[in-house]
Amino acid sequence: MIKNNKNMRVLITGITGFVGSHLAEYCLQKPDVQVFGTVLSHHLGDELQRIEHIKDKIELLECDLTNRVAVTRVLERSKPDKIFHLAAQSFVPISWKSPEDTLFNNIISELNIFEVIRELKLDPVIVIAGSSEEYGLVFENELPIKETNPFRPLSPYAVSKIAQETLAYQYHKSYGLKTVLTRFFNTEGPRRGQDFVTSNFAKQIAEIEKGKREPVIYVGNLEAKRDFNDVRDMVRAYWLASEKCNFGEPYNVCSGKTRSIKSILDLLLSFSKVKNIEVKQDPARMRPSDVPILYGDSSKFRAETGWQPKIPFEQTMSDLLQYWRERT
Repeated sequence: MIKNNKNMRVLITGITGFVGSHLAEYCLQKPDVQVFGTVLSHHLGDELQRIEHIKDKIELLECDLTNRVAVTRVLERSKPDKIFHLAAQSFVPISWKSPEDTLFNNIISELNIFEVIRELKLDPVIVIAGSSEEYGLVFENELPIKETNPFRPLSPYAVSKIAQETLAYQYHKSYGLKTVLTRFFNTEGPRRGQDFVTSNFAKQIAEIEKGKREPVIYVGNLEAKRDFNDVRDMVRAYWLASEKCNFGEPYNVCSGKTRSIKSILDLLLSFSKVKNIEVKQDPARMRPSDVPILYGDSSKFRAETGWQPKIPFEQTMSDLLQYWRERT
């Protein structure tokens, strides 16, 4: 067990996830910070690989966040000064197949955290990981999207994130919890799960380069446009949100630029060692409804925190492809 000789205690829910693993690395670079993280099970090998290189520097706490008793044990042990609540069912297509699980997991987990904080009389800053998917259908005259834009969710996942944010606002107003409401736009980079679009493209290319599949990439909707950001820039934003943002207020975190899914595929293909790769649409990859464009305005967040993205998108995609080359 890690000796508690540090001053600030940080709890990251979902620490073995894509963003959670990068955020843990970032927090460990800070002086006098002790990092705790929740995991569903110590036996989830693929997930734990993301933090293998730092596992001796953090304390992992096994916890199903939908279980109130388990959440109580975690918060009693960690007594955090800051909570970064990242754990969630975060893959939009799964929310179509399992809407009940998505809503239950994402809402009840957060509710348990809030209620146990009240019960134990803790006073942490709690950064809620919201999503640009909350905006859903956005009209041309509403771009770029500001925090004041209405929500028109187009997936059960988006509905769950709206519920999480609304709950965090209510608990701040009703009970004084120090909740920070962030709306992060698309986050990409090394360790991104293979089910997500940029990572899926990169993995297919890496497998083609190794001769493990025919030179064909299968795709879904290439016309959608998104605001993409490097995960290493975004974890800096999470920390700044915990330090400088006003409680109970929403903040967009994004690059302020938009790219089509097709342009990203073309960029990744340009990095490939194999030329003349065929692109085929796979009907199974199409969604019942898709958000056509998410293009954000983060001027409020930047004014509060001074945050600016630093890593060029081309580097993000190159690093992601190299990540899959090393694992294929």
